[in-house]
Amino acid sequence: MLMLGDDMREVVNVLVVEDDEIDVEALKRLFAKRDIKNPVYYASNGIEALAIMRGEKLEAKVPKPFVVLLDINMPMMNGLEMLRELRADEMLRDTVVFVLTTSPRDEDKALSYQLNVAGYFLKKDIKELVSLLSLYWQLNEFPET
Repeated sequence: MLMLGDDMREVVNVLVVEDDEIDVEALKRLFAKRDIKNPVYYASNGIEALAIMRGEKLEAKVPKPFVVLLDINMPMMNGLEMLRELRADEMLRDTVVFVLTTSPRDEDKALSYQLNVAGYFLKKDIKELVSLLSLYWQLNEFPET
């Protein structure tokens, strides 16, 4: 079930892959302000995110259906490197990923879309993105897991 206010639908889990604690806190505040109560998991880089999706970390594996909010500029394994590995993984290749970044570079946008992201958003538009995601989770039909 999606949890939005008092309305109950299918739960859509969210994996935020972001190394900047200030940006993570901003997302948490915006989710609370929009009354979005979806389960949210956090990873600070691509390696950690893949481990969470695969159930290799001590934390619980993020249950499907889930969407990923992915930063590009991160240490160890950046967002584009993570996307490449994600799309090569038979179990994870269909994961819905939204890029949320400060990078307006056309090369980053082009490569992200070549790796089948659902959208590419700049962090300066984070409020609008959270509103969009709220509607997406309400209206989108995910396959049974």
